[in-house]
Amino acid sequence: MVNVKKILDVCCGGRQFWFDKEHKNVLYVDKRVMQPTVIGSGKDARVRRCLPDLVMDFRELKISDASFKLVVFDPPHLFLGENSYMAQSYGRLDKKTWREDLKKGFSECFRVLKDDGILIFKWNECDVTLKEILKLTEHKPLFGHPSGKAQKTHWVCFMKLPIEPNDKVIATQQAMP
Repeated sequence: MVNVKKILDVCCGGRQFWFDKEHKNVLYVDKRVMQPTVIGSGKDARVRRCLPDLVMDFRELKISDASFKLVVFDPPHLFLGENSYMAQSYGRLDKKTWREDLKKGFSECFRVLKDDGILIFKWNECDVTLKEILKLTEHKPLFGHPSGKAQKTHWVCFMKLPIEPNDKVIATQQAMP
């Protein structure tokens, strides 16, 4: 399955932002599996699910180097209680290990990207700023865009290019506010 797919979503969750939640070229992975569960009733009912194609942790992808043209990385971004609805639906940051977790995640995403491949990274600044997150990778973002009512959700695009010695310093200094 991995060899025929061109796109990897390393934290697929419920595939909320995908237009085609069963896209034939996407390998959906997540470390969690959650059968569809209806929360609430009537017009307020929500379905919570996480049904990855493969169960895998973004910090340690069991995938060969340079396997994908496009990787999507939308990791958990909130410090939440383990049993909260949001944590169960989207995952949560660990207050002690989040920096190392995300650093490993970026490293793994770039490892499985082909040369000149694209990484789309999504981050919400509710608990940690994007500027702080971008310090966790040596790769320099190409561009990004804040969205949402409060402009706290950021979509950032990277391309896997050779790392130049000064890129890390420049990326940190130029990180979006």
